[in-house]
Amino acid sequence: MDLPQKESARDTNNSLFFSPKDSEQLKDALHASKEMPKLCGSHYPISIPFIVVNEFCERFSYYGMKAVLTLYFLYYLHWNETLSTTVYHAFSGLCYFTPIFGALIADSWLGKFKTIIYLSIVYVIGHLIKSIGAIPPVGDSTTHVILSMTGLFLIAFGTGGIKPCVAAFGGDQFEAEHAQARSKFFSIFYLAINLGSLISTFATPALRGDVKCFGGDCYALAFGVPAILMVIALVVFISGNSLYKKFPSEGDILGSVCRCVGFALQNRWKHRSGQYPKREHWLDWASENYPNKLIQEVKMVTRVLFLYIPLPMFWALFDQQGSRWTLQATRMNADFGGFSVKPDQMQTLNPFLILVFIPVFDLGVYPLVKMCKFKFKPIRRMAVGMILAAVAFAVAAIIEVKIDETNMSEPVAQESLLQVLNLASEPVEIEIKDSESFSQANLRYQDPDYLKLPVKTENENFSFNMQYRGMRSSCSHALSDRQVYSLIFYQNGTKPSCKLVKDLSQKPWKGLAALRFINAGSEAANITVGKADFGSVAGNYGVSAYHTLERGYYNHAKCRIGNNEFSLALGLLDFGGSYTVIIERESEGKIPVLKSEDISANNIHIAWQIPQYVLISAGEVMFSITGLEFSYSQAPPSMKSVLQAGWLLTVAFGNLIVLIIAQTVALEQWAEFALFAGLLFVVCIIFSIMGYFYIPVDLAGSPEFINGIYEQKLPSGEIMLHLIEKKTKL
Repeated sequence: MDLPQKESARDTNNSLFFSPKDSEQLKDALHASKEMPKLCGSHYPISIPFIVVNEFCERFSYYGMKAVLTLYFLYYLHWNETLSTTVYHAFSGLCYFTPIFGALIADSWLGKFKTIIYLSIVYVIGHLIKSIGAIPPVGDSTTHVILSMTGLFLIAFGTGGIKPCVAAFGGDQFEAEHAQARSKFFSIFYLAINLGSLISTFATPALRGDVKCFGGDCYALAFGVPAILMVIALVVFISGNSLYKKFPSEGDILGSVCRCVGFALQNRWKHRSGQYPKREHWLDWASENYPNKLIQEVKMVTRVLFLYIPLPMFWALFDQQGSRWTLQATRMNADFGGFSVKPDQMQTLNPFLILVFIPVFDLGVYPLVKMCKFKFKPIRRMAVGMILAAVAFAVAAIIEVKIDETNMSEPVAQESLLQVLNLASEPVEIEIKDSESFSQANLRYQDPDYLKLPVKTENENFSFNMQYRGMRSSCSHALSDRQVYSLIFYQNGTKPSCKLVKDLSQKPWKGLAALRFINAGSEAANITVGKADFGSVAGNYGVSAYHTLERGYYNHAKCRIGNNEFSLALGLLDFGGSYTVIIERESEGKIPVLKSEDISANNIHIAWQIPQYVLISAGEVMFSITGLEFSYSQAPPSMKSVLQAGWLLTVAFGNLIVLIIAQTVALEQWAEFALFAGLLFVVCIIFSIMGYFYIPVDLAGSPEFINGIYEQKLPSGEIMLHLIEKKTKL
């Protein structure tokens, strides 16, 4: 530092001048240069537990809310699966686009500590608004959508804004020579993330489904508990204020990077003719206006960001655990003997497996690979993680094919499905227009099957010719295409009669069972099954509306006819099944019932999802933890948050890929899974080739600048002179 620079840092009275911001930076710099207390004599600063607990609570808050989000869209806001998936991934993408703003605020203005605090407050406000939007009496459906979207936007800005700061802030607490301890910190940090995720993804679905409020699932409570955890996260983080090592913000780092890159491109274009000497790197064309240190740091950042280009494809698969995989779980059998799991609770497998796999990989797999003298470098680990995720989706595609084999085929255009429920005592011969005649036995002896009927017009009349006990009769009904019907055949005195009713065309949502009643008695019947009140079902083959119930055995349903009350034994109503129960006439003080399973219950067990969760969780350990540490280790000290934001930005683009494919590619679900698996295999090959030519940078122990201050301990006078020099250059 030369004398003129020192003198230029003085005012007209030859006294040093500092703005309030400079004074604050000086205070932070002096604090950062001190030797901070360690945990039990180790290399771990005592401030680390506050950061880890903060991350645990914040991830509980985020993943707990997100675990029930898809079902909230489906069953509370009543959106369809495509729109629910689209908004889910749009929100997830926004959560990972906003880190770039958090990094900009932290590195250019507030510093990491204050950025985390202020954006956490925004985060809490978003949770509160989201919870209020889930309270039915608060406005109409439009109000609920507005509040929900506003809350989600604030949550996305809050969680995304602090993401690049918390991990980098934790890394800042370690000395340069303690790189190994810092590496272990990132594993502990990731453990905290997944422990919070594990507990919350099990707890919030239970709060949603097991606690009833306002006459249904309690989404307000499921969103309110994560809001409380976010408040705790904020309080814990502030509590460690005096223990943190805080570095002052460097100025407009991101702006300087962008201006440096822009000037290099512009200057290179101006001197594109061959008469000018070539330069080693295209960024060297910025050397006329920018210092060599900045250019070298930008080179480091751009090399890593270029390597990140293929990475979004991994996240496109990974984040579908909360959307497509949860929807897949709703079509599976979740009975484990004494208990059953909810579809959105299957997501707890991922954080649970992460908690198991992290020590297994750190203490077992990686040391074993090292003993075999195989260099398992970070890029190779990430490539293997991508392969495992692709295999997980190939397994998911196979499971989806098996599920589809058990589903009732939905009618297509110009087609209807029809079954005959024979409630008479003997078989009936039925002839339908343009179809072969067939015999349908009594429902007690033979379950009906659906027939496909061609429907050429919007409402086409069909004539049903019936022969029963030598008597012939007919009835006519209009059928519409893409609909499913039941033709109820019964004996009206001595004359055969029929009645047409509309059936469900799809499996019930959320893995619930659907149930309706047909009252074959002469008097009206008031029926209650569990908490479902079917009201009064008219006699003489009146039909109730469908109600959905939790899976279970219902052998004590209540049926009141006149002044008499009877108990109905309905048996098992299984996951995803649709049932029609026929109440027959009273006999010997009892009400006999017949039960028809119109849509088969889910018979592919939800445990078959475990292999795909194991594969993608193992892939996450190798890909995500390695990438998180790699992003920190390869970043120039002044741009840690910027490169962390770049890493998180790959998650955002991954969700964008899901949005594009979900909206533009009309594929069956198994084919979509297979497409994602194939795309990731191809991208993995590209990434491996790019990684082969990448040379990692080792910054450990080098006297690189961290926010304008050497990592080596500097005397306070040198720190002051450095800040004076910085003020002069500005």
